[in-house]
This record gives sequence, structure tokens and C-alpha cells, in this order.
Amino acid sequence: MAEKIESEDGKLDLVKWTIVAAIVAASAYGNSYFSTESLLFRTIALLVAAGGAGWIATQTVKGRAFVKLCIEARIEINKVVWPTRQETTQTTIVVLIVIFIVALILWLLDWGLNGVVSSIIG
Repeated sequence: MAEKIESEDGKLDLVKWTIVAAIVAASAYGNSYFSTESLLFRTIALLVAAGGAGWIATQTVKGRAFVKLCIEARIEINKVVWPTRQETTQTTIVVLIVIFIVALILWLLDWGLNGVVSSIIG
């Protein structure tokens, strides 16, 4: 039953995506054609065109699925337990200390190998 509804909804998807592509193409052409006009007006026109194209795109099956994915992602982000400022600071300090220690070890290795190779070469 759900597949039948999706196939009925999806019949006009190709037309909708064609309209979206036409709006995007017309916006790009119009932006370059009216390049002498004010940047503010061109930006507003592009935002209006992008909003219209986005709205039409969300009326398709894939568009609705994308919107649903975004909403579910937002819900999942709200479930994340974010670290406190103290935890973030402590972790950053630990990372910096480890980086310093590894850099020191690499520097000592480089210095030692440089001495060995210099004594062999002459």
C-alpha cells in the first residue's frame, strides 16, 4: 500500500526536479546577466530563487526523505551528552602535553640518528 502511494507521489518528481534545475540555471544566468546591478538586489533574488527551488524540491519523495533525515538528525543531536567546559579544557591540556612529549621524542630520535649518520659518513 505504501509503495503504491509513493509511486503515485513520485510520478511528478521528474517534472519537479526539472523545474528546480531550471530555476537554478535561470538564477545563475540572471546573476551574471545582471552583474551591473546592485549586489544586494542580486543576493535577494538568488535567495528567493533558492527558497523557491528548495520548497519545490521538498515536495518530491527524495526531498521529503531528506527533510525527515534532517529532522531526525536534529533530534539525535539533542540526545548527545556534550562535555562540560572543564572536561573540554582538561582534555585539551592532555592532548597538548601528549603532543609535546611526542614532539620531544621525535626531536631526540632525529638528533640521535643525525649524529649516528654524521659519524658514519664522516
